[in-house]
Amino acid sequence: MSQLPKFSSKAFLAPMAGVSDPALRLLCKKMGAGLVVTEFTSIHSIIAKEKQLKKNQKQICEFIEFSEDERPLSVQLFGSDLKALAKAAKIVEPFFDIIDYNMGCPAPHITQQMAGGALLQESNLTTMIFETLVESVNKPVTLKIRAGVTSANRFLFKDIAQIAQDKGIQMITLHPRTVKQGYSGYADWSLIKELKELVDIPVVGNGDITSPEIAKQMFESTKCDYVMIGRGAMGNPHLFKQINEYLENGTYEKSSLKQKIGIFFEYLEIATKFKIRFSNIKGQAMSFTKGINDATKLRGKITLSKNIKDLESIMYQAYSQY
Repeated sequence: MSQLPKFSSKAFLAPMAGVSDPALRLLCKKMGAGLVVTEFTSIHSIIAKEKQLKKNQKQICEFIEFSEDERPLSVQLFGSDLKALAKAAKIVEPFFDIIDYNMGCPAPHITQQMAGGALLQESNLTTMIFETLVESVNKPVTLKIRAGVTSANRFLFKDIAQIAQDKGIQMITLHPRTVKQGYSGYADWSLIKELKELVDIPVVGNGDITSPEIAKQMFESTKCDYVMIGRGAMGNPHLFKQINEYLENGTYEKSSLKQKIGIFFEYLEIATKFKIRFSNIKGQAMSFTKGINDATKLRGKITLSKNIKDLESIMYQAYSQY
């Protein structure tokens, strides 16, 4: 099995459904993200799409789009059918540098499939999942998990982490909320510290990082090896550059609202090169409006936009105010 690639920085972009599309990933990579991860993808969808694509002599990268400039690039999978998991992993292996497995998604439509965070309670099945993945591919396999399902079993991650390490998983990302919490309340960083003390493989801390100062606090309080930013990077890919500067120099260049809106136009230019749904692009535009004057009114206009040209015009009007 190959080892983890070398990362250019200690700040990673989290996989986010409907958000971490190839345009945002590429932009975050250019801004200094050490690793970017695809939106999580069903193993069954991968198998079905690959069958369709083969008929047209196309490959799975037509379905899971990416740019070579994103590397090192991780693909995140979910699903617990062992046969399908092995097949899907082999399909994506030639195109990605890391195979990441999702055991953290709290969405009911995922947990009801015995996937995502629901697997935290299934140590036997989890063991077989890790064995299947590691034995099926030669690329490094990593894991993203939550603390537990409820507050009463918020330490489930410990058993899962030990199984993961024993079975050859090479890095673990912990979002220290429970499945029941979803994204409410606060992430309990003390659990990241406990995980770091428990395993010998690299640990990535995830949860509530919205500034360079907070990123540094996570490193110092948990001793994690890397940090992963999710919602904090939405509409603010410049955060990666700021974190890298702050960790190296203790200072960083703050970005103005005009600069933040300006970065959206970079996102838009990249997005037109991929098959990203216009509804998702509008969602990205919403994220870039945070802190803008009359943001509510502006978001209303974004919602009503019909195409890229409309959206570009609306955002340019906002940009012109600064």
